[in-house]
Parts: sequence; structure tokens; C-alpha cells
Amino acid sequence: MWVAAGRRFVGLFVLSTGITLVLSIVLGLLFDASLTRAISLGFYVMGSFLLVSGFFVGNRGPVRLKTTGAGVDPGGPLLFGSRFVRWATPSEREETINLSAIFITLGFVLILIGVAADNRYNLV
Repeated sequence: MWVAAGRRFVGLFVLSTGITLVLSIVLGLLFDASLTRAISLGFYVMGSFLLVSGFFVGNRGPVRLKTTGAGVDPGGPLLFGSRFVRWATPSEREETINLSAIFITLGFVLILIGVAADNRYNLV
């Protein structure tokens, strides 16, 4: 189980790193910026985006919308019809927490790559 999870996480890491690197290089060339500065800024921006996304995904409430099923009448009255929300199942709540943890971890690692790629400061 842990090996499969690690393989999926590495796949997500490689995919997000590759997309960030390619977009950073393209935008750096487009705006005539130095290559190292464009790469570091790209990793900073993508890492920050993933951190904020992880925060908001993790703060999702326990109530979900009913989209289909018995008791949902899309043409019915809004005030006196059936309810359009339901409580999330335990597996849905667990999935929300896990997705938040993945986003936050990936975001933090991408920011660390941006720090390592930034040549304005010496790390050692």
C-alpha cells in the first residue's frame, strides 16, 4: 500500500514540477527575464497556489450538495421541497483531508525547489 501511494505521489510531484518548469521557462523567455529568476518565481507561484488550495480544500465543511437520487426534485419549490444538501460520508471527509495534505505537501516542496533555484541568495 505504501509503495503504491509513494509511486502516485512521485508521479504527481514529477508532473507538477515538469509543468511548472516548462511554463516558467516559456514565460521567462516571453518576458525576457533571466532563466534562473523565471524558474524560481514559477516554483514560488505554483507552490503558493498549491498551499492556498490545500488550505481551502481542507476547510470544506461536512455538508455536500445532493445532485441526484431519490428525493431531489429540481423543478420543485425552493422553500417547501426536499433538502438539497446531505451530510458527507466518512470516506468523503477522509478524502478531503488526504487531498488537502497532498496539496500542502506538494506546495511546500515546490517552494523549497524555488528557494534552491533562486540565485540571489546563497544557501550554504
